[in-house]
Amino acid sequence: MLNADEIIFEKNDNFQKQTYRNRCYIYSANGKQLLNIPIQKVSGKQLYKEVKIDYSYHWQSEHLKALYAAYNSSPFFEFYIDDLMELFTQKETFLMDLNIKIFQKLTLLLQENKDFTFSKEYHKELTNDYRHLVNSKKELSIHFPKYTQVFDDKHGFLSNLSILDLLFMEGTVSSIYLENLTTAL
Repeated sequence: MLNADEIIFEKNDNFQKQTYRNRCYIYSANGKQLLNIPIQKVSGKQLYKEVKIDYSYHWQSEHLKALYAAYNSSPFFEFYIDDLMELFTQKETFLMDLNIKIFQKLTLLLQENKDFTFSKEYHKELTNDYRHLVNSKKELSIHFPKYTQVFDDKHGFLSNLSILDLLFMEGTVSSIYLENLTTAL
C-alpha cells in the first residue's frame, strides 16, 4: 500500500470468515498468537461494510494485555503505545470503520500520507487487485526480510505478523522496510 499510487478499499463484497479483516498475529513468548476481533453473528451472507463488532467479549482489553505481554520490552513500544490506545478504548460499531481507523493511525505513525477511496460497486476482476491478501488461509508469496524480534531467540524469525510487531521493533524505519518488500502477488 505504501508503494501504491491509488488505494481503493473494497466495501461491497461479501464478508468471509477467517480473513485478516478481523484478525492478526503477534509474536508472544509462546510463538505466534492470534488476536481476533469477534463479530456479531448473522444468518446468511453479509456485505463487509455491514459487519458489526461484538463487544459482549472484552476483546479490546485482552488484545491490549497481549500486546503489553509481547512487546513491553521492545525498543519502540513506549514510543507508540499511547498513540494506539484509542483503538483499544473507543468502540466502533462496524468492523470496516475500525479497520479504516487502524489504517489511518498506522499511516500516521509511519509518517506516510495515504489518501484512499471506497469501491462504489463490486467488480469480480480488477487490475492491480490485491483483495486476495485478506485471505488468512492462503500462503503469501511475499519475502519478509528478517529483523530482530522480541522472542526470536526462542522461536526464530516469524514472518507475516501484525505491522505492530515491525513498528514496535523497528520504529521509524518501518516504512522503509515495507517499501522494500519484494513480492510476487
